[in-house]
Amino acid sequence: MGSANGLVSASGRQPLLSFGVISDVQYADIPDGRSFLGVPRYYRHSIVVLQRAVQKWNQQKTRFAINFGDIVDGFCPKEQSLDAVKKVVKEFDIFNGPVYHMIGNHCLYNLPREQLLPQLRIPSLDHIAYYDFSPIPEYRFVVLDAYDISAIGWPKDHPKTQKALKFLQEKNPNLDKNSPNGLVGLDRRFLMFNGAVGEEQLEWLDKVLLDATKSNQKVVVCCHLPLDPGASSPEAILWNYEDVMDVIHRYNCVKVCLAGHDHKGGHSIDSHGIHHRVFEAALECPPAVDLPLPISLESGMDVYLPSKVMWGGVCDVMYKLSWKSWHPP
Repeated sequence: MGSANGLVSASGRQPLLSFGVISDVQYADIPDGRSFLGVPRYYRHSIVVLQRAVQKWNQQKTRFAINFGDIVDGFCPKEQSLDAVKKVVKEFDIFNGPVYHMIGNHCLYNLPREQLLPQLRIPSLDHIAYYDFSPIPEYRFVVLDAYDISAIGWPKDHPKTQKALKFLQEKNPNLDKNSPNGLVGLDRRFLMFNGAVGEEQLEWLDKVLLDATKSNQKVVVCCHLPLDPGASSPEAILWNYEDVMDVIHRYNCVKVCLAGHDHKGGHSIDSHGIHHRVFEAALECPPAVDLPLPISLESGMDVYLPSKVMWGGVCDVMYKLSWKSWHPP
């Protein structure tokens, strides 16, 4: 059974809506390199991955797209940072629909919040970067600011910077606060390239989920940093993921939490049946890739998720949530 946008749902029914996803483009006009784990990174090619994703989203007439952060890499020469961000945003602008951005650590290595947020057109008050939107009455999307409390992005003398530095000093004994050496298990998340959701944002999240519950809406939570240890390496998780999930678990409206940051990707189902999906990094899509990979679907009570979403995708929201992905040629 086909649909108007060429997509077929897991159940054969036309989806309520489709939307594009991509994470960790991390473009930079520099030679290819490797991560600290030795994984190849294709800095110039990553923008080509984005271009192909936008083309696919337009072909399939997706309703909107979500960028899960880190559009420019931290190794981008600082004198090129603003132009690099503008270059990547220009590629997103080719998409025939709204694009919802969130910030990541690499974004903040390049530009402070007061410069970055206007470029990403993130609705902001006092340079905060959390918001929600409802593309159809049945669903609400919540975008969290994972670097609300952070040692990067805010001015050095800002209270949130000072709070983050004090927290890291207490949690991470290493001189290099990006090093997990000596940290065990989930304590390995206490690194400077991660961050936390502040109290005001937690209160806001609670109000949004209460309102969604009263409005009989299902909710998709989006965050650059993963929110469940089962879906991510411990080094990549939000500092206070437990506080965020305590709020989420008060309600039955959240069906899935989506994230980036942990480049290898991942999937889990938490104790409340909420699916957590971490998307693979566009930065690590090899230029030589030329064939699509098959997608195997994992079924759940409220969500259908593929076992792998490679470097850009299209998501279908149905009466049950189903997911389709594409592998760039």
